[in-house]
Amino acid sequence: MLTRKQYELLMFIHERIREAGVPPSFDEMKDALDLKSKSGIHRLITALEERGFLRRMEKRARALEVIRLPENMAETARPATTRSQSQRILPSARHGRGADPRHTSPRKAMGDSENSVNVPMVGRIAAGTPIEALQNRIADVPVPSGMIGHGEHYALEVTGDSMINAGILDGDTVIIQEASTASTGEIVVALVDDTEATLKRLRRRGDSIALEAANPAYETRLYGADRVKVQGKLVGLIRRY
Repeated sequence: MLTRKQYELLMFIHERIREAGVPPSFDEMKDALDLKSKSGIHRLITALEERGFLRRMEKRARALEVIRLPENMAETARPATTRSQSQRILPSARHGRGADPRHTSPRKAMGDSENSVNVPMVGRIAAGTPIEALQNRIADVPVPSGMIGHGEHYALEVTGDSMINAGILDGDTVIIQEASTASTGEIVVALVDDTEATLKRLRRRGDSIALEAANPAYETRLYGADRVKVQGKLVGLIRRY
């Protein structure tokens, strides 16, 4: 399943080739997706190549070929309707008319203990160099009810070792409470430049935000506050031995 930004870029390239016969420039793609730098476009194109949707043609400038489009559009993350809407790792699960029943509040797990609730597993998150956020409901994870607070929650599989000194290991499942703000010192899911997500400890430094690893082998990354969006806060961890 493609992320929203991957889908937006793929369709933009497809439409431009169909209309003009040539792919758009990197500047055009950056502006169309409302990104701040072309590095985000490079990462999106690489991800689309790896998933078999795009091919870069060698020795030709701006040469991109759309190999295929998503087979089931209904299962693909749709583009935002306006540029003011920010990408999220999963759509907010709100109650009431129009709410997606797959992303409602955690519910009792079928056949599980009365003290467990199901939380949607939606993909992987990097505890290391940021990787692209995934929007893919993989399964439901039974979670002890005492781990769940107010609001919506989701689960992510951790990849990488940059948070090992915080007790978060490669392969762990983290339980995240959806939130758009966090206090300094909290471990958060942070979305950088609307394209990459990472699990780090957040520190506020004046007008900047530091995403701090819990492993001395990794450097702390410093960003302007407008480049980082909090997507949730760590509230629990599940490990299988």
